[in-house]
Amino acid sequence: MPIDARLWLLLSLSLLAAPKAWAEDPLSAIDWLSQSVSQPASAAKPGLNEPPVSEGVSNGDVSVSVIGGPSLDAVGLLRPDVTGLPANLWGLGSTDGIIQSIAAERITTLPALRGLLMSVLLAEADPPADSQPGARLLVARIDKLLDLGALDQARALLDASGARSPELFRRSFDVALLTGEEDRGCRVMISSPGLAPTFPARIFCLARSGDWNAAALTLRTAQALGYVTPEEDALLSRFLDPDLYEGDPALAAPERVTPLAWRMFEAIGEPLPTAPLPIAFAHAELRPQAGWKSQIEAAERLSRAGAIAPNLLLGLYTERAPAASGGVWDRVDAFQRFETALTGVKRLDVEKILPELWQRLAEAELESPFAELYGERLDTLGLTGDARRIAFEAGLLSPAFDTIATNHVAASPRELFLIGLAKGDLTAVPAPDSLSRAIKPAFTGTAPLPPDLQTLLDENRTGEAILSAIDRIESGVQGDLGKVTEGLALLRAVGQDRIARRAGLELMLLERRG
Repeated sequence: MPIDARLWLLLSLSLLAAPKAWAEDPLSAIDWLSQSVSQPASAAKPGLNEPPVSEGVSNGDVSVSVIGGPSLDAVGLLRPDVTGLPANLWGLGSTDGIIQSIAAERITTLPALRGLLMSVLLAEADPPADSQPGARLLVARIDKLLDLGALDQARALLDASGARSPELFRRSFDVALLTGEEDRGCRVMISSPGLAPTFPARIFCLARSGDWNAAALTLRTAQALGYVTPEEDALLSRFLDPDLYEGDPALAAPERVTPLAWRMFEAIGEPLPTAPLPIAFAHAELRPQAGWKSQIEAAERLSRAGAIAPNLLLGLYTERAPAASGGVWDRVDAFQRFETALTGVKRLDVEKILPELWQRLAEAELESPFAELYGERLDTLGLTGDARRIAFEAGLLSPAFDTIATNHVAASPRELFLIGLAKGDLTAVPAPDSLSRAIKPAFTGTAPLPPDLQTLLDENRTGEAILSAIDRIESGVQGDLGKVTEGLALLRAVGQDRIARRAGLELMLLERRG
């Protein structure tokens, strides 16, 4: 195609796609998603390149879907035999009610409950009876995964859906931007003209593909038509030709930082810190371009949230010698000394270093990732003194908590309660404090469920019951101990006894209140 014709086609597509890009509200409750595509999907070329009808793409007030076809709301990564959750996870619940419950879930909860929440979000399950073609429940689940910083899981769920609707692509594109796979996202955008990319996304992807002339023409078109804000214009102009602005003052950070804006600020040499941004942005600091300290801090933040495997943090902690002292470097130094002692099976050195390391990890709320890595192994060393207590607590925070409890001889009433809790048998065990007195009734059958929770069980709304239990236990973390009893009892009532025990242990062992 001659260059003039190609540029005219680009201009024409821009004119068709742009008007809705800034006129509509964001498609997600997550306000940091990039405005990467406009709605409807066929806006770029009406009548052409429309998505398959099985994806249930909405066009105005009309939804198109295959009658009797599979619902995208049923898409999941974990089968019922893996999660232990029923296939009829939502029972008689309504889509609106379920979405509201998912959106309301707190994201700073206990590790065991966070893992259970992740299982619910990733579960393969029958859609609600009133599920519609628009995949609203699937979008809500993906949005919560993004809230949790679980980008790998969100990407896998997006890939499993196989859909190319604008709502799902926006999320896929932002995940790609934050994980260093923006070229992949741009390829999908270019190969799916029905997605109707907005001007900033179009310009970014044209530049990434090396077509700088087309990117510059698109920006001039957007400027002429008023389809970019002054802030976007300034950022895009510097992104396309940073040399023109050499020596100028740095741009002010936008009030609403999106993954697309973040990547362009990085590209012009003015990277924005991710610490004040939603946790999903921390993944961008894990890329090789980031410095070691930034990578460690991002990995710590994501480990606290349970969004990455502990082994990733272990690899960063042991990558090289600490560059300084204080803060993160003190944790790195203590961790490396502990690793050396443990590798050499030097028990006395482990006993000496473990209390210091545990304190530093507790200050950063990183006890659980450490326990997952080392809790079971520490139990085999026969440690004494304060290291013995720490090894026991780390073991109870590990996946092998029940085995470790069986092999341990209690040294105090508190340890006796912890052992009984790990085994799920507190009938004859005295509760040593107010928190344990709230936990015990949930495991002795003396805590009747309130009517609203019983209704969820009667209607087979297991998913909503679990979400409610998580929320109530979280309320207990903030001081309402009666909610702890209700939440743990509800978990046991829906067959999540092991999770209930782990959550109870975490309530006792992790200082997360206030």
